[in-house]
Amino acid sequence: MNNKFAPLAEDEYMPADPFHRVYPVGSSVQSVPSVPSGTPATEPVAAVLRDLRAQFQRYVAVMDDLDLDLLTLWTFHTHLAFETYSTPRLQLDSTMPGSGKTTVLEHLARYCLNPIQAASLSSPALLTRMLNNGLRTILIDEVDRSLDPKKDGVGELIAVLNSGYKRGATRPVLVPDKGGDWKVAEMSTFSPVAMAGNAPALPDDTKSRCIRVLLMPDLYGVVESSDWEEIEEDAQALAARISDAADSVRDFVKTVRPELPEGCIGRIKERWNPLKRVAAAASAEWEAVADKLIIRDIAEVEMDKEDGLTNLPPAVILLQDIAQIWGADRVFVASTIIVDELVEYNPGMWGQFSAYGKVLSVQRFGRMLVQAFKIHSTRQGDSKRGYFRHQFDVAFRRMGLTPPPGTDATDGTDEPTAFGGIR
Repeated sequence: MNNKFAPLAEDEYMPADPFHRVYPVGSSVQSVPSVPSGTPATEPVAAVLRDLRAQFQRYVAVMDDLDLDLLTLWTFHTHLAFETYSTPRLQLDSTMPGSGKTTVLEHLARYCLNPIQAASLSSPALLTRMLNNGLRTILIDEVDRSLDPKKDGVGELIAVLNSGYKRGATRPVLVPDKGGDWKVAEMSTFSPVAMAGNAPALPDDTKSRCIRVLLMPDLYGVVESSDWEEIEEDAQALAARISDAADSVRDFVKTVRPELPEGCIGRIKERWNPLKRVAAAASAEWEAVADKLIIRDIAEVEMDKEDGLTNLPPAVILLQDIAQIWGADRVFVASTIIVDELVEYNPGMWGQFSAYGKVLSVQRFGRMLVQAFKIHSTRQGDSKRGYFRHQFDVAFRRMGLTPPPGTDATDGTDEPTAFGGIR
């Protein structure tokens, strides 16, 4: 079976097989069994997912029962991450200690593909060498401390975790060469990652790669304690079933392209497409569950934007504000007028007391448009320099701020975008 319950030392690897499984030195495994092709074994996979979910429900207290399904699909997908091409980071979040994050990691360590407890890893090079020998599931506890961006060296470690989001990602590492010299080798960083912490201050680019499970303390004894002395044997049996079920649908998951809910595009699609493909290998019921998770995530992203919790680059906010102040009947507007209207419309962003510390000037306004969108000011006859409405058409459409050509956004053909508008 694929799963290992204890981290392996760096020198305890054999070359990985084509499916990036790892076996310890001395293992009785002599060859990799062939993987059957064809349609998915629907009932076996669905049964395994059902029993895995029951384990999480028995030992893990979540705020929303859908998160039990999320944990189930994410855990199973680690065995098929090579086939799904990308792998979302699982963020186990809580507002206070004692919420069960470590317990979840303990269960993931029994059921995920080749888990490695990485909380003590301080060297990106060591982590990369481990991953280069075969696909591992990285489990990191206390990320509010271990991945604090303010700590020395953490930036490089986060860069490895971010880059390993998609298959084919690598990091240059120095390795010994003949004659005592050193050479550069490109080593894989691709791996599933689960991170647990109390409201960790993760960088925005890391958050955008995460699917989040919120945990709270179990004050009323809803779940059982994980007494591994008693349940280890059952966990090992379930882990073997997970591994076998994943092998049975490997070819199917590699090629299937299930339909995703409306609005599941861009980074959201990258997060959820792997889990939807796993669900498609199980049953129509699991596909419906995956759709509920995706729709919930899309709604949460939209609510975060409305509540101002999503940090957008200043240039994007600038474009959004221009779209708001530019009336439909205006063809050309002078730069000075646009700037004055922006300051009045959004003084917190463009006024004297903004984070920039100064009122938006025409010069800074022009630089932002050129650098971010390659939009240059021009003239209308002998007028002052300004902008024509059509100069913003492409940028507006790409950011979902105006209907695309040929639609008024009321015919049902508009496409939601990451900024809450339409494409």
